[in-house]
Amino acid sequence: MSVLDNFDTWKEFLHDRLDQGQQQGLSQEVVSDVAFQIGGYLADGVKAKNEQEQILADLWHVASEEEQHAIANMMVKLVQNEK
Repeated sequence: MSVLDNFDTWKEFLHDRLDQGQQQGLSQEVVSDVAFQIGGYLADGVKAKNEQEQILADLWHVASEEEQHAIANMMVKLVQNEK
Protein backbone atom coordinates (compact mmCIF):
# COMPACT_ATOMS: atom_id res chain seq x y z
CA MET A 1 0.00 0.00 0.00
CA SER A 2 1.31 3.43 -0.98
CA VAL A 3 1.33 6.30 1.50
CA LEU A 4 -0.80 8.14 -1.06
CA ASP A 5 -3.63 5.59 -0.94
CA ASN A 6 -5.07 7.04 2.27
CA PHE A 7 -5.01 10.70 3.29
CA ASP A 8 -4.43 9.92 6.98
CA THR A 9 -1.52 7.66 6.06
CA TRP A 10 -0.10 10.47 3.88
CA LYS A 11 -0.37 12.97 6.74
CA GLU A 12 1.33 10.53 9.12
CA PHE A 13 4.12 9.93 6.59
CA LEU A 14 4.57 13.67 6.08
CA HIS A 15 4.63 14.27 9.84
CA ASP A 16 7.34 11.64 10.31
CA ARG A 17 9.47 13.14 7.51
CA LEU A 18 9.06 16.64 8.98
CA ASP A 19 10.18 15.39 12.37
CA GLN A 20 13.24 13.77 10.80
CA GLY A 21 14.12 16.94 8.91
CA GLN A 22 13.76 19.14 11.95
CA GLN A 23 15.85 16.75 14.07
CA GLN A 24 18.56 17.02 11.42
CA GLY A 25 18.46 20.79 11.66
CA LEU A 26 16.40 21.83 8.64
CA SER A 27 15.11 25.37 9.01
CA GLN A 28 11.43 26.22 8.66
CA GLU A 29 12.30 28.00 5.41
CA VAL A 30 13.84 24.84 3.94
CA VAL A 31 10.88 22.74 5.15
CA SER A 32 8.51 25.22 3.52
CA ASP A 33 10.42 25.15 0.23
CA VAL A 34 10.49 21.34 0.16
CA ALA A 35 6.75 21.23 0.92
CA PHE A 36 6.15 23.60 -2.01
CA GLN A 37 8.20 21.40 -4.34
CA ILE A 38 6.41 18.24 -3.19
CA GLY A 39 3.04 19.96 -3.60
CA GLY A 40 3.86 20.83 -7.20
CA TYR A 41 5.09 17.33 -7.95
CA LEU A 42 1.98 15.71 -6.45
CA ALA A 43 -0.42 18.11 -8.16
CA ASP A 44 1.20 17.70 -11.58
CA GLY A 45 2.61 14.19 -11.56
CA VAL A 46 0.55 11.96 -9.28
CA LYS A 47 -3.06 10.99 -9.87
CA ALA A 48 -5.24 11.77 -6.85
CA LYS A 49 -6.28 8.59 -5.06
CA ASN A 50 -8.91 10.08 -2.77
CA GLU A 51 -11.17 13.13 -2.47
CA GLN A 52 -8.79 15.07 -0.24
CA GLU A 53 -5.92 14.72 -2.68
CA GLN A 54 -8.17 15.76 -5.57
CA ILE A 55 -9.27 18.89 -3.71
CA LEU A 56 -5.66 19.79 -2.93
CA ALA A 57 -4.65 19.23 -6.57
CA ASP A 58 -7.56 21.34 -7.82
CA LEU A 59 -6.71 24.15 -5.39
CA TRP A 60 -3.03 23.94 -6.37
CA HIS A 61 -3.83 24.30 -10.08
CA VAL A 62 -5.94 27.45 -9.64
CA ALA A 63 -3.59 29.08 -7.11
CA SER A 64 -0.91 31.64 -7.81
CA GLU A 65 2.64 30.72 -6.79
CA GLU A 66 2.19 32.71 -3.57
CA GLU A 67 -1.02 30.84 -2.82
CA GLN A 68 0.69 27.52 -3.59
CA HIS A 69 3.32 28.37 -0.98
CA ALA A 70 0.48 29.10 1.45
CA ILE A 71 -1.15 25.72 0.69
CA ALA A 72 2.17 23.95 1.25
CA ASN A 73 2.70 25.81 4.53
CA MET A 74 -0.81 24.94 5.69
CA MET A 75 -0.19 21.23 5.00
CA VAL A 76 2.99 21.44 7.08
CA LYS A 77 1.08 23.15 9.90
CA LEU A 78 -1.74 20.62 9.66
CA VAL A 79 0.51 17.63 10.20
CA GLN A 80 2.65 19.39 12.83
CA ASN A 81 -0.43 20.29 14.88
CA GLU A 82 -2.04 16.85 14.69
CA LYS A 83 0.61 15.03 16.69
